Amino acid sequence: MTDLLRAESHEWARDEAIRAFLRSRPEFVRGDPELMQALGVRPDAANVIDFGPEALSRVALAHKRESRVRRRIEAVARANFDGQAKTHDAALHLMGATGHADLAARLDDIAQGLGLAAAVIALEGPEHTPDGWRALAEGQCDLALGDRKAARLGALPTARGLFLKIADEIGSVALIRLSIWSPARAGLLAFGAASAEAFTPDMGHELIDFLARVVERTAERWPAP
Repeated sequence: MTDLLRAESHEWARDEAIRAFLRSRPEFVRGDPELMQALGVRPDAANVIDFGPEALSRVALAHKRESRVRRRIEAVARANFDGQAKTHDAALHLMGATGHADLAARLDDIAQGLGLAAAVIALEGPEHTPDGWRALAEGQCDLALGDRKAARLGALPTARGLFLKIADEIGSVALIRLSIWSPARAGLLAFGAASAEAFTPDMGHELIDFLARVVERTAERWPAP
C-alpha cells in the first residue's frame, strides 16, 4: 500500500514538472512540428496553439487518469485512518483487562470484531502458562517466525495448531513476536483468518506490532505465573 502511494506520488510530481516546463516554454512545442503532429495540435493565426480533436481526447484521458489516481489515494488514506482508529480503540479495550485470562479473551473479541477468526497469545517455557493462553515449547517462536524475525504473515499451515478447535478453518495468519516480564519469556501474538488472502507476506504489520506492544505492557501489570 505504501509503495503504491509512493509510485503514484512520483508519477504526479513528474507530470507536474512537465506541465510547468511547457507553461514556461510554449515555444518548445510550437517550434517542433513533429511533436505538434504527435500531440494532435496546430498553431492558429494568432500564434496560439489550437488543440485538435486528438489532443482534446488525450487531455480528457489524462484528466480521467488523474481523477482515478486521486480517488485511489483518497481511498487508501481513508482505509489507513479507519485502521488506525480501530487499532486505537482495540488498544484501549486491551488496557482495560483485569487479568491475563481477560486480556486473552478481549484480544479474541477484538479479532472477531474485525472479521477475523480468532486471536491468541502463546508463551514459551516450562513455567506455567496463564489461563486462556497457549503453551509453546522452548524455541518454538523461532521455528514459527524464523530466527530473529519479529513477524510473519501468510498461509502458514504449521501455525494453525495455535487455534486449537478451529485450526482447520484458518487460511492465513499474522504472527508477532512477544517478550514479556523480566527475565523475558518469549511468546507470540497470533491472529488467524479464514481467508488465505487476509494475511500475505508482502503486507505491512505496523498496526499489529502496536497491538503486540500493548499486550506486552498490559500483561506485565500482573506477576508472571
